[in-house]
Amino acid sequence: MKEEHITHPIAPVWDENSRVLILGSFPSVKSRENGFFYGHRQNRFWKVLSAVFDCPVPKTTEEKKRLLLQNSVALWDVIASCDITGSADSSIKNAKPNDILPIIMKSKITAVFVNGNTAAKLYEKYLFPETKIKATVLPSTSPANARFTLEMLVERWKVIQI
Repeated sequence: MKEEHITHPIAPVWDENSRVLILGSFPSVKSRENGFFYGHRQNRFWKVLSAVFDCPVPKTTEEKKRLLLQNSVALWDVIASCDITGSADSSIKNAKPNDILPIIMKSKITAVFVNGNTAAKLYEKYLFPETKIKATVLPSTSPANARFTLEMLVERWKVIQI
């Protein structure tokens, strides 16, 4: 698999009532193909959020957007464009960050959460200097994070219920 320069193809999900912002690093190949966040069927993001908010696991993009907005959650990624090989966060180079300030300024966001350590490092480097909001690092919902069971993830992710 070769390195490619890719621009983030998915718009953020948020509205003026959003109180929590969850940031990933950059969409996986599957997410880019599906046109929405956490599109790989083995990623546990949607299962975790549905358990945290006690609702059915969303299947369609519209159901996923509704779950987020009904629970005052905004969702996007730290990186707007980068050189990346496949879906490997570890291969990210030449990153340009997304401009999240308009979302923060036009909503009620008081807390930022990052999905995994790579998103945390990228947020610290590129976005914290702008936002001045300390991000809470949550364990990654990626299938690569095998040491966390679904139950463990749900327990740790409950902090997003603000």
